[in-house]
Amino acid sequence: MSQSFTRRIFLGTAAAAMVAASAWAEFPTTSLRPMGRDDDLYKQAIPNVSEIIADSGISGTVAFAVVDVESGVWLEASNATDGIPPASSIKAITALYALDQLGPDHVFETRLLATGGVVNGEVQGDLILVGGGDPTLDSDDLGQMAEELKEAGIIGVKGTFKVYEGAFPATFAIDPEQPDHVGYNPGVSGIALNYNRVHFEWKRSGGGYDVTMEGRAGRYAPAVRAATMEVVDRSGPVYTYENKPDRDVWTVAKSALGSGGARWLPIRRPGVYAGDIFATIARSHGIKLGDAELAEALPEGETLVTHRSAELRPILKDMLEYSTNLTAEMVGLAASAKRLGTVPSLRASAAEMNKWAVEELGMENPAMIDHSGLGDDSKMTVHDMAGGLARIHGTGLRPILKPVYLRDDRGRPERNNPIKIDAKTGTLNFVSALAGFLTTPEDRVLAFAILTANTDERAKITRAERERPPGARTWNGRAKRVQRGLLERWGLLYNVAVKPEPEATAAPEPQTTPEADAEGGAEPEAVLEES
Repeated sequence: MSQSFTRRIFLGTAAAAMVAASAWAEFPTTSLRPMGRDDDLYKQAIPNVSEIIADSGISGTVAFAVVDVESGVWLEASNATDGIPPASSIKAITALYALDQLGPDHVFETRLLATGGVVNGEVQGDLILVGGGDPTLDSDDLGQMAEELKEAGIIGVKGTFKVYEGAFPATFAIDPEQPDHVGYNPGVSGIALNYNRVHFEWKRSGGGYDVTMEGRAGRYAPAVRAATMEVVDRSGPVYTYENKPDRDVWTVAKSALGSGGARWLPIRRPGVYAGDIFATIARSHGIKLGDAELAEALPEGETLVTHRSAELRPILKDMLEYSTNLTAEMVGLAASAKRLGTVPSLRASAAEMNKWAVEELGMENPAMIDHSGLGDDSKMTVHDMAGGLARIHGTGLRPILKPVYLRDDRGRPERNNPIKIDAKTGTLNFVSALAGFLTTPEDRVLAFAILTANTDERAKITRAERERPPGARTWNGRAKRVQRGLLERWGLLYNVAVKPEPEATAAPEPQTTPEADAEGGAEPEAVLEES
């Protein structure tokens, strides 16, 4: 582990994770039964892995690995070197990457820059909205910047109003295989606004509909010109999208609208969107601005207003709780830019994170194509994921992971269960993941990864079906039953730390871990968003 990594995010007893390299060399195909102080524990009917998987009825591949973080002893593993899409569980690794490269106190700055000086309140050259990679910027923040610009005495701009988004490469969509209209798959660049989404709302009015497209936040909800919507009398498809040079052009089927409703749609041109919103808000404060243009390069100038984001650590905590794809991509890009200086593409940034994971986390073959896990061409093994998490336990990731609760017979979360779990979930259609840390009732800490996938069923889904593929919801429920069963098993079976016998590292009372495949039947159609 590098000095930079421990210097930036070391917050606890990282020495416990710094085990000898030989302890991580092999992982078992059997589970090692620890020698506990209470023999009654092992008289309980702890289900074996084959029972857990068979009872769930899941189809496809189940891969898992669990390791003791203090000793580095692998306790159980199956299909541990199979590359499987990690979905959003990879955001835990992205968070580590960003913390290491940027530091937990890093803030993102969005600036208003003037060229040519200011005379009698008028910018003599251009006014430039400079994106600094802040994934949390919203219309209220731009409103505050406009208010501060007004307080500084600015009344107009002699030159051009521009937006600079070149801190990161422009990406039209995180995953081009997703449907056009899903809000969790927006464009990415060096500036973001409202998570690069536009709020589309409709209300029935007479024989038609009143439609709004807004950059909605708490205080400000300006109308948007960078994205337009037209209601069309047709049976389907529900949405169509056209990529115009200056705007996103949408249509929606009238038959799908009912009496009214709203949803967020993705923005493909973040710079154009942010410029559109800021110009509208600035004009409302009496500042004369023309329509925004994109700046090809960042000129020298005077900074008039600066907006600073929250510190990185709470931003990452929110990202992990809400699984925000845009935040993951932007903090990953920022980390790669810190390492490389410039980043040519989102895939190149992911490749740099893969390289970092090998260097810092001891991973062997990470193959991510993005930082959010949305693209299902990304692959990860549970050996790499669990091993990487075990190595960094004590360095500050666990406190920002979301608590995961075991459930009782009625499906209710058991918040007082003595088995404590903090982890990152991941969900794609026919892919489900969970990776993090488990503390047993006797305070033994385990790192684990569970990746499940039915790639054959996923391959059958058309692009148009990604929101509502048949069987996906029920399959995902079965995957979660496997996760809960394995977690409960590990919390009981490995409750007490291994007591070594003379000239041995663990009590070798093996219990075979079978192959993790089972067949499931046909399921009804259900809705499942990818994230």
